Amino acid sequence: MDVLFDERTRALVEEVRRFVKDEVPAELVRRMDREEVRFAKDFIRAAAKRNLLGLRFPEAFGGRNLPWTAEVAAIEEVGVLGTALGCNYVMPSIVGESLVAFGTEEQKRKYLGAIIRAELFCAEALTEPRGGSDFFGAACKAVADGDHFVLTGQKRFIVGGEGADLFLVYARTAAEGVPGHKGLSAFLVERDARLKVEYLYNLMGTRGGGTARIRFDEVRVPARNLVGPLNGGAMVFNRMMVPERLTSAAGAVGLGRAALEVAARYTEHRRAFGQKIREFQGVSFRIAESVTRMDAARALLFAAARQADSGADPRRLVSEAKKFCTEACWQTVNDAMQAMGGIGYTDVYPVERLLRDARLSLIWTGTNEVMNLLVQHEYYKELLARGPSGRDVEADAASYEASAEKIFE
Repeated sequence: MDVLFDERTRALVEEVRRFVKDEVPAELVRRMDREEVRFAKDFIRAAAKRNLLGLRFPEAFGGRNLPWTAEVAAIEEVGVLGTALGCNYVMPSIVGESLVAFGTEEQKRKYLGAIIRAELFCAEALTEPRGGSDFFGAACKAVADGDHFVLTGQKRFIVGGEGADLFLVYARTAAEGVPGHKGLSAFLVERDARLKVEYLYNLMGTRGGGTARIRFDEVRVPARNLVGPLNGGAMVFNRMMVPERLTSAAGAVGLGRAALEVAARYTEHRRAFGQKIREFQGVSFRIAESVTRMDAARALLFAAARQADSGADPRRLVSEAKKFCTEACWQTVNDAMQAMGGIGYTDVYPVERLLRDARLSLIWTGTNEVMNLLVQHEYYKELLARGPSGRDVEADAASYEASAEKIFE
């Protein structure tokens, strides 16, 4: 699939691949899975040292001014490590997007470079205990108090809830009765004594990312830390869903690729009934289907990334990519385990960990059911914008029924 890369992207892929192979200890991944490491700050610092964070952002702040197509290629390489390190890696890109798109010059100077250099660790606080996919039903409140806002409420499932220094937080700022999409604002909130980790989740997979429920106990946030306009959180959120979902899709492609390669190498060497098990179609066809599935996922991912780079609205393709890539990953990891048999269900190989990690990708950054809602909505909007088809649908249906009656007479 290198046909998708230009020369600059090929060089970046090799650079990130060397970083993943040579500078990320395998023991770190195992320690995170055993929850001996709760937030991999050293990993983030190592990536920053190699100038691998915030690749799309301006060079003046430490980025490389690269396109989305290059960044998703880099994320795929990190994705082979699993979802926890993948999420740690992309968080500067996600939170940094809000600063680049909506931040003031003061906010950019204070925070963006520090995030890219890993002097500050960042996280995003969206989901609430009673909200789930109902983002605009957020109950977290920010009340104006002079030149500050006073923030109260809870957020949960925050990767980096334990470990991050800076949070992008959405809270209600409008009066009661104002619809959520007109009443939320986004803030940059620094950790202080009133920002409390209330609970650290025990997760099936994606361990070691510091995933927590956090409480804001009257946290005072300077008004200058408002991101975008007051009550303009919906605009910030909609922009943020592009990096949220593209990074999820790219990480899933890397994770699925890793499971596929482990299974393919195992089935090349494992023998049964006097031959390599890859020579049985029950095994080799699973590999073939997985190869095809992951190639298709990568192609859709790059199409979505290219549309995001073009400046056109990428919402439909990004939603398709998040849905398709994560589902392709999930099916591929399952097929890898099935091809390997019982040994795939043990921790001798990483496939069982990758399977536990992959399951979350169908849920976070918007469930795949939400992706279906977005895809059909955007498709119908595009279809109707083209105007009527010139055909009378009811007349067509009547003509078809009349023809069918003649056939069965």
